[in-house]
Amino acid sequence: MDQPETPVAALEMLLEGNARFVTGDRLHPNQDTDHRAAAAVAQRPFAVLFGCADSRLAAEIIFDRGLGDLFVVRTAGHVVGPEVLGSIEYAVSVLDTPLVVVLGHDSCGAIAATLKALEHGTSPGGYVRDVVERVMLSVLAVREPEKTDPDAVVTEHIRYTTGLIVQRSSVIAERIADGRCGVIGLSYRLAEGTVRRVAGYGV
Repeated sequence: MDQPETPVAALEMLLEGNARFVTGDRLHPNQDTDHRAAAAVAQRPFAVLFGCADSRLAAEIIFDRGLGDLFVVRTAGHVVGPEVLGSIEYAVSVLDTPLVVVLGHDSCGAIAATLKALEHGTSPGGYVRDVVERVMLSVLAVREPEKTDPDAVVTEHIRYTTGLIVQRSSVIAERIADGRCGVIGLSYRLAEGTVRRVAGYGV
């Protein structure tokens, strides 16, 4: 199957794969030995998956894809830094990837750590503190009554991260403007395996 060329087609292919994963009717595409050899020559992923590093968020599995389909970038709490933006821009500008997905999820440890830090007025030690400080920007944007609802905070953090990528990257913003790229935020439910749309630009 040819890779989709437009943001909308790329999103449709991702969602179709997720539907197969949810029902258990997976195709496991592009995982055979012939495709492995072909993918070794060059890559042409149809989507960037920027997601949380949580072990339960394996992109190729939950979207039923294979080798060379997804350009995966992951950090705890899907927090954005220069290396993340550079990696995403590489996929978009060099590999002509038409879709960027920000993938968050329920029961996120980074969100829980941030809510705990906010509640107790303390920060964790080590470099976990850096993750919490970046997530905190999203938490502070949530209205006070909703701060006790982790799902509301996850949704806001996905929305914030999706917007931040578009705001920080002129490369991506230009491609959205001319229709060559889309950026979408999706929220994943660990138990059900489903995704829902949270925010989108150009798709």
